[in-house]
Amino acid sequence: MNETSVQVQQEQETPRLIGSNLSYRINKTDILKNVSIRAMPGELIGLIGPNGAGKSTLLSLLAGLATCSAGSISFDGKLIDDFNTASRAQTIGWLEQIGEIHWPLTVHRLVSLGRYPHLTTWQKFSEADELAVQRALEQTDSAHLSDRDAMTLSGGERARVLMARVLAAEPSLLLADEPVSSLDLGHQLQTMDVLRKFASAKRACIVVLHDLSLAARYCDRLYMLNQGELKAEGNAATVLSNENIREVFGVEVIAGCDVIPWIVPHKLVSKVN
Repeated sequence: MNETSVQVQQEQETPRLIGSNLSYRINKTDILKNVSIRAMPGELIGLIGPNGAGKSTLLSLLAGLATCSAGSISFDGKLIDDFNTASRAQTIGWLEQIGEIHWPLTVHRLVSLGRYPHLTTWQKFSEADELAVQRALEQTDSAHLSDRDAMTLSGGERARVLMARVLAAEPSLLLADEPVSSLDLGHQLQTMDVLRKFASAKRACIVVLHDLSLAARYCDRLYMLNQGELKAEGNAATVLSNENIREVFGVEVIAGCDVIPWIVPHKLVSKVN
């Protein structure tokens, strides 16, 4: 199927996620201003922008963890606010920016917690639950850590295990805030491959990224935020223009696409706060 056919097919489908005219204010400070976003079935969406642009705030709003000052959010045609706690936990997978582990659980036990939204009180794990846990551990290259005390993991190992816990829940929407920031190069690619595969099964995934090369390589569409507002939206070629990067990040870049997209910061052109 060519690119035009894919675009036509997506236009005929209904968006899985729609965020309309979202704003968020703390006291008198506007953190997010009139931002709209959508995710079609099968899309991996990237949120990019400098520190303080509003990316994590937008992700929190989409997860229902914070309340919009204005605007609305719906998933599969239903307002997020109308989801009860159990339905929200089953539907939305949330991976926070700096995940913490507070109890000395084994990795297997920690990842198993991802299945609890699907269980009733006192319900025992089924074979399907255990398979979901094992699949998540394998997807994140964490199976060999199953018997480890989760409190003893390195930062990168912890990030992968927390990703596994989210995947074990088998959500329909995955929201990940900088999931590759603490990973080595190999695990960065592996994690992005996992997110790409997750989305491709007619689900939706929105990920905050600072690595513009990874964003260009993996994401179907990008939303570039700056100072709480939407600067640009579209495919990588449209959003990651030299003009946009210069204005938003204050740097000149060297970019290419011989085989895969790559973007390298080259020269600072203005002060970045």
